[in-house]
Amino acid sequence: MERWKGRVALVTGASVGIGAAVARALVQQGMRVVGCARSVEKIEKLAAECQSAGYSGTLIPYKCDLSNEEEILSMFSAIKTLHKGVDVCINNAGLAHNEPLLSGKTEGWRNMIDVNVLALSICTREAYKSMKERNVDDGHIININSMGGHRVVPSADEHFYCATKYAVTALTEGIRQELREANTHIRATCISPGIVETEFAFRHHNSDPEKAAAVYESMKCLKAEDIASAVTFVLSAPPHVQIGDVQMRPVEQVS
Repeated sequence: MERWKGRVALVTGASVGIGAAVARALVQQGMRVVGCARSVEKIEKLAAECQSAGYSGTLIPYKCDLSNEEEILSMFSAIKTLHKGVDVCINNAGLAHNEPLLSGKTEGWRNMIDVNVLALSICTREAYKSMKERNVDDGHIININSMGGHRVVPSADEHFYCATKYAVTALTEGIRQELREANTHIRATCISPGIVETEFAFRHHNSDPEKAAAVYESMKCLKAEDIASAVTFVLSAPPHVQIGDVQMRPVEQVS
């Protein structure tokens, strides 16, 4: 990770869970991390904690609604002005709504597409532009995917979400291919966790907190820090090594 010290990483959805753990880990490794979310109070608190801990990097909170392209473009413009650009883009933000295919609301489907698919694609495009403008040839794009992007969970509440994560799997490979066609050494990686103990299930099952709690009580789940460790592992791989897809799940998880 030595070569990443002082360089700029963008982490989307950095206020809680996996995003917060990844942001902390990268700051600890000496990176300048722009952590964005719709609400930045928790990121500001995390930034203060990182500073108090004496980490060599810095965490810069940035308020951004990723379902709004104009806000994403404004964020990248601000990063260019204040920090020159993005060297590492961690597309972590994602959400799920209980909207089955046969009875779900279009609004919920659209929101999942906007955040899980379009925001990821826009951030990737803008990060690549930033790297290309500055002749950065060793940048990295990391998409936090899901095991739901590799198999369809037998639950109607999850089907549309899984479809958006299958899209992330395809997009990551498409990005890798386009980067090769562009004769660049910028890398693209997909990290696909199984069940991770975060606020995700409680947001997904917000009308049934007991169901959400049961998800995490059924086994020893992954922790957000486990995913952050995977991110640092991927970033620390030698520049000639392309890690395409990291699938990780609790030992006790069946599928």
